[in-house]
Amino acid sequence: TKTISKCYVQVTGMTCASCVANIERNLRREDGIHSILVALMAGKAEVRYNPAVIHPSAIAELIRELGFGATVMENCGEGDGILELVVRGMTCASCVHKIESTLMKTNGVLYCSVALATNKAHIKYDPEIIGPRDVIQVIQDLGFATSLVKKDRSASHLDHKQEIRQWKRSFVVSLIFCIPVMGLMIYMMVMDSQLADAHAHHNMSSEEMEALHSSMVLEYQLLPGLSVMNFLSFLLCVPVQMFGGWHFYIQAYKALKHKTANMDVLVVLATTVAFAYSFVILLVAMAEKAKVNPVTFFDTPPMLFVFISLGRWLEHVAKGKTSEALARLISLQATEATIVTLGPDNVLLSEEQVDVELVQRGDIVKVIPGGKFPVDGRVIEGHSMVDESLITGEAMPVTKKPGNTVIAGSINQNGSLLISATHVGADTTLSQIVKLVEEAQTSKAPIQQFADKLSGYFVPSIVAVSVITLFAWIIIGFVDFEIVEKYFLVRKCTIIKEIVAEVIIRFAFQASITVLCIACPCSLGLA
Repeated sequence: TKTISKCYVQVTGMTCASCVANIERNLRREDGIHSILVALMAGKAEVRYNPAVIHPSAIAELIRELGFGATVMENCGEGDGILELVVRGMTCASCVHKIESTLMKTNGVLYCSVALATNKAHIKYDPEIIGPRDVIQVIQDLGFATSLVKKDRSASHLDHKQEIRQWKRSFVVSLIFCIPVMGLMIYMMVMDSQLADAHAHHNMSSEEMEALHSSMVLEYQLLPGLSVMNFLSFLLCVPVQMFGGWHFYIQAYKALKHKTANMDVLVVLATTVAFAYSFVILLVAMAEKAKVNPVTFFDTPPMLFVFISLGRWLEHVAKGKTSEALARLISLQATEATIVTLGPDNVLLSEEQVDVELVQRGDIVKVIPGGKFPVDGRVIEGHSMVDESLITGEAMPVTKKPGNTVIAGSINQNGSLLISATHVGADTTLSQIVKLVEEAQTSKAPIQQFADKLSGYFVPSIVAVSVITLFAWIIIGFVDFEIVEKYFLVRKCTIIKEIVAEVIIRFAFQASITVLCIACPCSLGLA
C-alpha cells in the first residue's frame, strides 16, 4: 500500500484562475504527486504526495520553476476542519464521556471536547477522511439531538451606525455653542488691538486706558468681578463640557481604570483644567469684587471638542464605508446547498437540502438556474452561463462546462449544473476575501503602530511638560518679575493694583494650561 502524506505550500505571484490551472496541470503530471488543490485568494496549495517518491521541498521547487514564489508551510494543522455543535439530551458526565470516546475512536477525528454545562461540542477533524455531516451522524446514532452552532451572517459586528450617530451629535452640540464663543473671542481680540493702537498713538494715561477698556460692552461688569464676556463664555461652555464631552469622559475613565493614558485622557485633562481654572478665577474675582476682569479660558473647551469630535465622526464614517462593503460581501454567501447522491452513469439517486456549513469536500452539489453556488467547485455535469461579476467585475456571463471551476457566491443563469465541491467553509474564495478585508481593517500599518506606541508616552510627557512650565514660571516670576511683566498680556495699570505673587501664579497657570491645550488636538492624535 502506498502511504499518502499531505503538505501545504504558500504560493506567491498568482494573479488569476489561469495561474491556478497552470500549477495544478503541471504538478499533476509529476511522479509521486497524488493530487493538488490550489486556493488563489489564500495563496495556498494543498498537495497529497507519496513521501517515498517526492519531498515537500521538491514540490515547492517544481512550483518555483513555473515562475511563482513557493515555500513549504511548517504548521500543517491549517487544513484541519473545526466544528462547533449544539448537543441536546445530555444528562450527566457519562453522556459526555460516551460522545467523546466514540468520536475519538472515529477515523479522522483529531480532537473532541464536549461541555455539559453549555451543551456544546468542539471538534477538530481531517476533512480528507471525514466531514461535518459524518460527525453529526455519529452523535445522532448515540441518541443525542445535534445541530450546528448558528453563525452570525449579518455582519452586525461591522456596524458603525451607532458610533457615527453618537459622534455626529457630539460634534453638532459643540459646534452650536462654539460659534458664539469664537465670535466673542474675535470681537475681544479686535477691540484689544484697537486699544493698544490708541495707547501707542495718543499716549493715554493708565487711568484713561482703564476707563476706555471698561466702557466696552463685553467688559461691562454685571456684578463686581463678573463681566458680560466672562458670563456669556461660562454659559456657552457648560453645555459643551457636559454633553459635547460626555463620550470623552467615559473613554478617559475607562483608560485610566486600566492604567493607560490615551488621547481622550489628554482632551479631558486639558478641557477640565481650563474650565476649572477659569471658574475658580471668576469666583475669586467676584469674592474680591475686582475692578479688572480676570483672563479666563472658557473659549478653549468648546473649540477643542468641536475639532476632535469632528475627527472622530469622520473616522467612523470612513470605517463604516469599509464595513458596509464587507457586510455586502458576506450577504452574497449562499446559506443552503442541495447535495445529491449519484448512482452509476451519474443517475440521480437522492437529494437533500443542508446548511452550507455542512457541505464536505468532494460532495456533489446541484445548482439550479438562478441559484447561487454555495461552495467553490468543479463542474462535473451540465452546461450553463454563470454571472461571476461579484469576483471578477465582468458583467458578461461566463460559459461553464464539465471540468470548469466555479466560485461560491456567483449566480447560475440558465442551465442546471452538478458540481464537485473543492473548497468549502472558510476556504472558499468569498470567505477568503472577507477574511482579507477584515484583517486589513484590524491590522495596523507599521507607522500607525509606531504612532500608537508614541501616544502612550505622549500623554504623560505633555502633562509633565505642563507641570514643569507651571513651576518654571513661578520660579522665574519670583526671581525676576520684569520678565513676567513683559510677557503677561495685561495693561500695566492692573499690575500695580494686584499683588505681585497673584500675577505670577496667574501667568504660570495660563502658560501651563496653554501647553496642555495646544498639545491636545495634536496632529498625532487627530491622524
